[in-house]
Amino acid sequence: MPAKEKVSLSQLKVGILSIVALACITLIVFLLTGNASWFKKQIELHMYTSDAAGLTPGAPVRINGIQAGTVRRVELSGETNPQRVIRVDFVVDQDMQKQIPVDSISSVASDNLLGSTKFLQINKGTRPDIIQAGATVKSADTRQFDALIQQGYNVLDAMQLILGKVQDIVAAVEVGKGTIGKLLVDETLYNSLQATVNQVQVLAATLNSKRGIGRIINDEAFYNQVQSILGRFDQITADLQAGKGTAGMLLKDPKIANDLDSSLDQINTILTKINNGQGSIGKLINDPKMANQLSEAVTKLNVTLDKVNSGQGTIGQLLVNPQLYESTNGTTRELHDLLRDFRANPKKFLTIKLKLF
Repeated sequence: MPAKEKVSLSQLKVGILSIVALACITLIVFLLTGNASWFKKQIELHMYTSDAAGLTPGAPVRINGIQAGTVRRVELSGETNPQRVIRVDFVVDQDMQKQIPVDSISSVASDNLLGSTKFLQINKGTRPDIIQAGATVKSADTRQFDALIQQGYNVLDAMQLILGKVQDIVAAVEVGKGTIGKLLVDETLYNSLQATVNQVQVLAATLNSKRGIGRIINDEAFYNQVQSILGRFDQITADLQAGKGTAGMLLKDPKIANDLDSSLDQINTILTKINNGQGSIGKLINDPKMANQLSEAVTKLNVTLDKVNSGQGTIGQLLVNPQLYESTNGTTRELHDLLRDFRANPKKFLTIKLKLF
């Protein structure tokens, strides 16, 4: 019996120790989770939204970022109103009830940009009336936000297409297709570009030297000559503006301008008379009779020239008949010899003989 009593006492000690250990573990878990609502009075509230957005039971409830309660249930409400499809039941600590005015707004929020951790956010209102237990907290209108999200999806799809095209372009460039691809992988194009760069460098070196076109840029004497020419041009311009010289007087002297204007008026008058058929030139231009006569004269001249070219008449024979040309040429030579003998011995031709019978 004493041994059995010792065993029972040991089992009792082990049981008590196990209960204490389990209580300590429960206390540690409770402290680690930070859930102190078991010992606090809480009130139940509700909210409706169009989308749960990943909110689950047990998610925290925060008032402007301050922990205030826990989500109990997230379920379909059964209503047809798009803004009341999801019903969320949650509890908040009773001492936080006074921090929730009746015009507070609730919404589903996320702790990070990826949206992996969801919680119920209550934005504190400004009215003095405090919400009561069992009431429904107003939810934010997320229709515009949902539309914006949908637009964001459309933008992402468009970006995906653009990225696909960019990838195709990059792939084509990598294999040497297109101008850019050839520029990157084609050694011939690279060598041509390098040769062009070398020529540009040679040109730059020439410009920096005093040879060729570089002399124009770097030679101070040439610069002085250009400066002198520009100075003379400035002087000529100043003289013109001052009315010096013929060109200056033409620009500045009103008499010359008036004379020029008068001459132009006379020319215009003459041209007007010609256009009106006055005078010989006017009749020649505008009178059909005069034009016909001129045409007939030209026609007759053409006929005469045709006869001459064909050898008709004296002039025609002279042009086309070689015998007549040679006879004329021989007569001319004999006349020339006669004149030469006359100049050489004029007494031979001027001697006068008198004979007496």
